[in-house]
Amino acid sequence: MDEFAADPPVEERVGEALRAAGHTVAVAESCTGGLVGALLTAVPGASDYVDRGAVTYTYDSKLSLGVSREALDRDGAVSAPVAREMAQRVRDAAGADWGVATTGVAGPTGGSEATPVGAAYLGVAFAGEWGAGETHTASRRVQFDGDRAAVREQIARAALESLLAGVRRHA
Repeated sequence: MDEFAADPPVEERVGEALRAAGHTVAVAESCTGGLVGALLTAVPGASDYVDRGAVTYTYDSKLSLGVSREALDRDGAVSAPVAREMAQRVRDAAGADWGVATTGVAGPTGGSEATPVGAAYLGVAFAGEWGAGETHTASRRVQFDGDRAAVREQIARAALESLLAGVRRHA
């Protein structure tokens, strides 16, 4: 699970940044199936900043999280709008400062021309102070090669890199 780890690994850098900022994070994962949460909680002291993780692999589980039926129907589960909604909903359900989400196609099957195997959308949502106008959500598309395990690890680490960039902007 550390084939694509930097030195120091992104999960350690995220932990340091969240702890320094006094922020917390919650995670909603589809294609990574809990790997983002596993990376975060592998760091000693992660209970200082990790609130919860949810694996929302199906349409129904995404609906239960609070993702709108309209976004799922209109855009599909593997889409920027769904990644943003997943991040927002898990952040708000937890009352956390940050929400992170992954949704994609880990393979080896299930891809399409528009969304090939290895494609994913990462969502990151920040809850700013009420009335400050800082609350925002972003998503980005990534594309990775490799077998299922390699794709999942790269997506998870990319999601943490996105979170780290956000936390550093708000530190």
